[in-house]
Amino acid sequence: MIQENVIECKNLTHYYDKHLIYENLSFNVPYGHIFGLLGKNGTGKTTTINILNGYLQPKSGECRIFGENIQQMTSETRRRMALLIEGHVQYSFMTIEEIEKFYSAFYPRWEKAVYYELMNKLKIAPKQRICHMSCGQRSQVALGLILAQHAELLILDDFSLGLDPGYRRLFIEYLKEYATAENQTIFLTSHIIQDMERLIDDCIIMDYGKILVQKSVQELMNKFCRYTFSVNQSIGGLPNDSELYNSSVIRGHAETYSFSKADYIEGWLKNCGIEYSEFKTEYLDLEDIFIGLTGKY
Repeated sequence: MIQENVIECKNLTHYYDKHLIYENLSFNVPYGHIFGLLGKNGTGKTTTINILNGYLQPKSGECRIFGENIQQMTSETRRRMALLIEGHVQYSFMTIEEIEKFYSAFYPRWEKAVYYELMNKLKIAPKQRICHMSCGQRSQVALGLILAQHAELLILDDFSLGLDPGYRRLFIEYLKEYATAENQTIFLTSHIIQDMERLIDDCIIMDYGKILVQKSVQELMNKFCRYTFSVNQSIGGLPNDSELYNSSVIRGHAETYSFSKADYIEGWLKNCGIEYSEFKTEYLDLEDIFIGLTGKY
C-alpha cells in the first residue's frame, strides 16, 4: 500500500542555545509533488533540511520519511533519498568520467545515461576536471550525480546558489522534466524565488519561528493580492487587521497585501474612517507574494 505522503513532520521545535528557530512546525509533502520551503535568511530552511536528513535532532516533534522515523531510518529507506547541499561537489580533483564511476559503485539503481545526458547538454567533455569548471558547471555536475541515483525523494538545499540565469533555467527545466517523468518527490529551498515559481507545485513560506502559509503556488497566485490606494498625506500608517499583511503608507501612497477580496479591503477602509482614492488590485508573481507575506526587510 502506497502512503499518501513521503514526508510527514509534526510539531517540530528547535533551538540553538536559547534562540528559537521555530516552534510546532508541521507539514506534509505528498508523493510526486515538487515542494518548496521559502523564507528569509535565518528562518530555519537549512535547519529543516538537516532534520529531514537525520543530521540534526529537533528539540521536540517528529519527522517521518516513507513512514519511518528519521532518527531510526533503515539503510534500505535511506537509499531511496538523495541530497544536494548548496550545489557542492566532493572530489573536485576528479574528471567528469571518474566521478561518475566513483559514485555509481554506491547506488544499486544508478542510471549512467541520465548523468551523461545532462553533461552532454552542458557540452562538458568526459575528461574535463571538475576543479577547472565554473561554479555553474559544478552545480550541474552535482545535479547529474543526484539524478543518476534514481532516488524517489530528492532533497535540495539552495540548489541555485552561484548559478547565472542561463544555468538556473537549464537546471530548473531539466529537473522539472525529469522529476515529472519519473514521478519523483522533491523538497527544496532557494533564495531565488522567481525560479521556484517555474518549478514547484506547493510551498511553505516561513517567517521567523512560524509558518505564514502552506498552499499550492497556483492558489497563492490566484488569491493573494496587493492593494494600492491614495490617502491623505497626514496619515502615517494603517490600522492593524488580521486579514492584512505588511501595510504601509509613504507620502500618501498606501499599500497592503491580503488573501481577502477587494470589497473586504474597501469595507475595512470605510469602517476605519479612512478616505481613499485610486484604489487598485494587483495579482502577483511568487516573488512579490513572498515579499508581501514576509515584508521587504
